[in-house]
Amino acid sequence: MARDDPAGLTGVRQRLVARLRERGTYRRWVLSTALVGMFATTFPVTILTVALPDIADEFGKSDALLTWVISAPMLASAVALPVLGKMGDLRGQRKVFLAGFTLATLVAGVTAFAWSALALIGLRTITQVIGSATQPTSMALIMRAFPAEERVKAMGWWSLVAAGSPAIGLAVGGPLVDAVGWRVVFAVQAGLAVIPVVVATLVLEETPPAHAGARFDIGGATSIGFGAGGLMLALNQSADWGWAHPAVVAGLVVTPIAVAAFVAIERRVEHPLLPLELLGRRNFSATLIAQSFAGATYMGGFVMTPFLMSGIFGWTTSGIALLLLIRPLSYSLSSPVGGQIGSRIGERSGALLGNSILAAAMAVFAVGAATEAVWLIGAALLTQGLGNGIARPSLGAVLANSVDEADLGIASATQRMVRLVGNASGIAVLTAVYAGDPTPESFGVAYLVAFGLGLVAVAATARIDGRQARADAVTPQPAAQSPADAATTR
Repeated sequence: MARDDPAGLTGVRQRLVARLRERGTYRRWVLSTALVGMFATTFPVTILTVALPDIADEFGKSDALLTWVISAPMLASAVALPVLGKMGDLRGQRKVFLAGFTLATLVAGVTAFAWSALALIGLRTITQVIGSATQPTSMALIMRAFPAEERVKAMGWWSLVAAGSPAIGLAVGGPLVDAVGWRVVFAVQAGLAVIPVVVATLVLEETPPAHAGARFDIGGATSIGFGAGGLMLALNQSADWGWAHPAVVAGLVVTPIAVAAFVAIERRVEHPLLPLELLGRRNFSATLIAQSFAGATYMGGFVMTPFLMSGIFGWTTSGIALLLLIRPLSYSLSSPVGGQIGSRIGERSGALLGNSILAAAMAVFAVGAATEAVWLIGAALLTQGLGNGIARPSLGAVLANSVDEADLGIASATQRMVRLVGNASGIAVLTAVYAGDPTPESFGVAYLVAFGLGLVAVAATARIDGRQARADAVTPQPAAQSPADAATTR
């Protein structure tokens, strides 16, 4: 195709890519494109959280209804992640990345003109699902661009933007919304999203599709969608609706049934959504467990802090917001350092160090709550961000190195989905333990539960085979075979 179109877009891209490779900068362009795209899809979340009262006033709706501007995209993203992750593997990562961000850009622009609360929720959900769910695709592109031994450094920069974009959105977006209004957020998002679309069109090379001609696993996608969606709905709404609410109960009932159906489908389908053989790989499964419990520790402990600062110390909302900035800033700034640490001492050691620090932060929280020492709360937020920044690049690299490049999309999507479930689980568990009782003892117990969750993350991280992780960095794992593929090789 390129030979038939030497003067067209394909020819221009090939010449540009060749030039960038000669200069040794192609990897940086791929990384930068993915990071700008991620920033464009993640920075609005914190701004919208702050702007919800203004949005509710404009549309004359309750704050409770408008919280779905945040909740609905989160729930839908958890369902869509495996679908778009696998589509990238089967149809090409560049193609899915471009399609996703192009659509997200267009819908974000339309969202600026949302005519009702329901329209805002719907448009915002579409934008976030398509935009954030292409994160596995962009991550797969990064992992393919970087050799296995350098992926942990790339993940350090990935984590920096993941942590920094919400903080920047809060710091810059708050005054912007006050001055112009909340609709400008989506105009800015659409403008930023144009950048990765244009650069990706000119720079990114398409990845070879896995299993040429393979059909998409609709049954697997449907069952895991019901499982993840049901569990996320139950966990996210349990605090507001109560555990006895019919929708929460239904979510908890549907989840194990859907998961059992998913396993049964994946065992017999020709080209499974998630090859179950991957779960048998120690580094793959250990990393997923570690990510889940680290997410529960990280988000669960973080969500308790506003209640603590308000209920025990009597701080105002603005004061709490400034204090909470400590965590994303320390997470963001420590992430590139975490990538360097993982590269030097090994991914297993780097992840173990980071998750140990994260767990220790929960103990500091507990002591700070019991002694009513503000400085300890600040130290715990700093330590929490530091631990997460050190651990996540190494965990991401271990997981990516444990699978073949043909499965990078679904592997990244699974990791992201598991982390979302862990986040929601930690929030639900600690909120239930706290139970609205603003006493030092109640907060202390909640943080000790978070400490226990952190210890589970440490134990799972310790299960990672460091020697295998290093071997994978030199010789990537062979592609996971479907039952049909395995039969042909016997």
